[in-house]
Amino acid sequence: MASAAAISPAGAQGYFGQNQVQYDKLRWKVIETEHFLVHYYPEIGDVAPDAARMAERSYGRLSRLMSHQFREKKPIMLFGSTGDFAQSNVFGDLGEGTGGVTDPLRQRMAQFFTGDWASFEHVLQHEMVHVFQFDIFSRGRAGAGLQNLAQVNPPLWFMEGLAEYFSIGDKHPWTDAWVRDAVVNGTLPSIQQMQDRPDKYFPYRYGLSVWQYVGARWGDEVIGEVMNAVPSLGIDRAFRREIGMSLDELSAEWKQAMSAKYLPVVATLDRPRSFAEPLLSQRRSKSIANLFVAPSLSPDGKYITYIAYGSLLRGEVFPDLYLADAETGKRLSRLVKTTTNPDFEQLRFIYSQPEFSPDGKTLAFTGQRGGRDVLYLLDVKSRKVTKRFDLALDQISSPSFSPDGRRIVFSGMHQGMSDLYTVSLDQPGHQQLTKDAYGDLQPQWSPDGKSIAFASDRGEETDFGILKIGKLKISVLDLETGKVAVLPNQAGLNINPQWAPDSGSIYFVSDRDGISNLYRVTLEGGISQLTTVSTGLSGITAQSPAVSVASKSGLAAVTVYDKGGYRISTLAMDTREGPLTDVSGSGRATLPPSDRGASDVAALLADATFGLPAPQTYDVQPYKSGLSLDAIGQPSISIGADRFGAAIGGGLSFYFSDLLGNHSLVTAVNLSQGIGGNFALSNTAAQAVYLNRTKRWNWGVVGGQVPYISGGFASGLGTVNGEPVLLDQTILLRQTERSGAGLLTYPFSRARRVEFQAGVSQISFDRIVQTQAYSLNTGRLVFNETDKQQLGAPLTLGTSSAAFVFDTSSFGATSPIAGARYRFEVAPTFGSIQYTSLLADYRRYLMPVSFYTVAFRAMHYGRYGAGGEDGRLSPLYLGYPSLVRGYDVYSYDSSECVPTSTSACPAIDRLVGSRVLIGNLEFRFPLLRPFGASPGMYGPVPVEMVFFADGGVAWNGGESPSFVGGERRGVSSV
Repeated sequence: MASAAAISPAGAQGYFGQNQVQYDKLRWKVIETEHFLVHYYPEIGDVAPDAARMAERSYGRLSRLMSHQFREKKPIMLFGSTGDFAQSNVFGDLGEGTGGVTDPLRQRMAQFFTGDWASFEHVLQHEMVHVFQFDIFSRGRAGAGLQNLAQVNPPLWFMEGLAEYFSIGDKHPWTDAWVRDAVVNGTLPSIQQMQDRPDKYFPYRYGLSVWQYVGARWGDEVIGEVMNAVPSLGIDRAFRREIGMSLDELSAEWKQAMSAKYLPVVATLDRPRSFAEPLLSQRRSKSIANLFVAPSLSPDGKYITYIAYGSLLRGEVFPDLYLADAETGKRLSRLVKTTTNPDFEQLRFIYSQPEFSPDGKTLAFTGQRGGRDVLYLLDVKSRKVTKRFDLALDQISSPSFSPDGRRIVFSGMHQGMSDLYTVSLDQPGHQQLTKDAYGDLQPQWSPDGKSIAFASDRGEETDFGILKIGKLKISVLDLETGKVAVLPNQAGLNINPQWAPDSGSIYFVSDRDGISNLYRVTLEGGISQLTTVSTGLSGITAQSPAVSVASKSGLAAVTVYDKGGYRISTLAMDTREGPLTDVSGSGRATLPPSDRGASDVAALLADATFGLPAPQTYDVQPYKSGLSLDAIGQPSISIGADRFGAAIGGGLSFYFSDLLGNHSLVTAVNLSQGIGGNFALSNTAAQAVYLNRTKRWNWGVVGGQVPYISGGFASGLGTVNGEPVLLDQTILLRQTERSGAGLLTYPFSRARRVEFQAGVSQISFDRIVQTQAYSLNTGRLVFNETDKQQLGAPLTLGTSSAAFVFDTSSFGATSPIAGARYRFEVAPTFGSIQYTSLLADYRRYLMPVSFYTVAFRAMHYGRYGAGGEDGRLSPLYLGYPSLVRGYDVYSYDSSECVPTSTSACPAIDRLVGSRVLIGNLEFRFPLLRPFGASPGMYGPVPVEMVFFADGGVAWNGGESPSFVGGERRGVSSV
């Protein structure tokens, strides 16, 4: 007799995963412009119209450069902060380092306001280049559609490099630093290497350099011709036709030109290794990665904090906040561990850096918690957070203490605009110091307490009427008068101000001559250059903090880009002073070839009025969440024949969602033939799932039908109408489950959530018998009858469940390597059968040494109550490979089944019951790691070796679980 299927421990696994949290209900509206549908919400309503104007300006530039126009209006999604951006149901939380994203299917752009208009427009135009690329590819080959994008398969250097070139132009000192470093160290990649290893050769920087060279060598107009030729010719042939060179030839010429350009420049400057012995580097710290950034010195210069990946020997493979001796570089402690800590969702270190209090006992830093930035105060000695400022601001960065240690100034962003704010350690709330459209970043309180220096786009170059934004310059706010002065004699990008101990001058990082170095400026405007590093001082981005100065000793810590990574060195400022390099004559920011013509890209980027609509009142409509088809699952069809006869079947699935991803609908159907070759509704499997994620509470409904079919045969002799016949019977047993349920989840944070489910299911059982009789005299078919019978009354079950889920696990190349995850669930079932399922599944991942993970799991699943062992329920089986390995199908032979008076095969029966308890212990590591794989790499193939020990026991109610007997020893599994 067939039995009802029930949820088993194997089916319950996998219900983990970190949460996509909707902390706020964003009430979306839409601005309709000539070429775009700009989506925003009221909190950023003051800045959204200017963003819409910038989008039209970018369209005007790119349509000219790429000789292409849109046929329909493209959607843009604007978010007020990186915290809001992380709540996107389309793209999820992409981290602080991702400023924007574009999806190729619906060609929608999404980005957040950064606090300054220049960097915002850079990301906006970068993402719009991708929209043009996807639009060109999808319309190529006589309208081949999105399939054409897969056929073109554009590499990242091509896509991202061009997006950077068309949004930055022909001069970008930060990219030049990467190329100079690669040239000097002999690591400048070929185009083929960029294509094969985008993880090693960063496609944004090197790809940008290639496109800069193409524009300089053949003119920018050839780029649009290449782009439009790619859909029909492919990338290599498009380059051959438009510039007369293959990619290999272009690569060789580009590399030779870069060497000829940069080697003479480097010869006149300080090499990073001779500039200053690194205090913190991958070699000295035995780190997994060459990344040491966001330095902060204690006021006396004795200690330094920094962000790094930790030690290879300690199993630290994620960036955390560390404390070290500023004289020796010896690591003293890890202050903040974020990756597996649910209370710290992210540290802010790309555009921010921590700072010590004047007494050196407290550290101020910022991070994300609950979808918003939070200012933390941490006791350095105990490593405990002593105070947390949850402010009504979207982003917080670059905290700086007042000289008395009672107040903190920081850059905060609210409703898309950044200003300077202060908080008091003694009073609640915050005070706003500046309130305007300028970007106000990286503030530093002067040692005398009278002024605050900060980086800002204030100055004559900025004109908000035409949205022309100047580069960041060092400005000073006088706290007594409230007036802001832009310090004179600044050129290029100027960031990261740090006061000298006497409050009479300011150290800062500038790329005024094409290379980012350290400078000093007096309050009267006298500037001197303090370093001449050939690669430059730089954090993770061109605007990242790269210097910290001890407020009492004057010692400086700087982040230096060197050999494809970042290391930190310390410098005594009183021994460094030098004249400025010649900005106009150095030629460091001029790309080869020397006879290059005027750049169309540079001219368009410099013309703020080209394509810019006049200020206007846009038509604004509420967002309408209609569903559209996003994807069609891979169709399947199967044809076969066996003892049941010939059969044909197939399946298809569809995925629908609205533009914002708040609503989604997934449908799937699978058709198969029944006896007689007919397609019947009873043999059709179908399911539909709808999810609504517009609010913190996520809800959905699921429903469908799934038939489970098994069968057999019978054959014999008989008589029909007095004629001897051969009787053949085909017997099919069908169990059909029809169900519907409502789902409800509430995420407390990225790591924790509760889930609820309630529904009803009906399980019916029937038997279909086809009897055919063939005459033994003539061989003809004399009887053919199909009989369908119900096997007992259907089961009607009410189902419900409540679960608490926790997940802080972090994945390596193949499996979790750190953190923990667990699920506790209770699921009452009532109706025809009544029982309660209990599930407890706990998993822990430890990495005592980098790349080597110890994983532990303990799990119990059981059915309790009167119906927990009803014969119509399939028993639980613990021998699945995902539970206890070594008991796969066909792993038994007949010698292991020794019948007893109570069991036909005790060796198998001991694996089934109504309750199971399972334990697993694994030791995992990359297969090629012990055999010379490069540091920081899993090797060329992400394959993992696993040594394991599994154990489990199954039992029924009224029995005591017993672990005696039945041992099978597992050695390893890949």
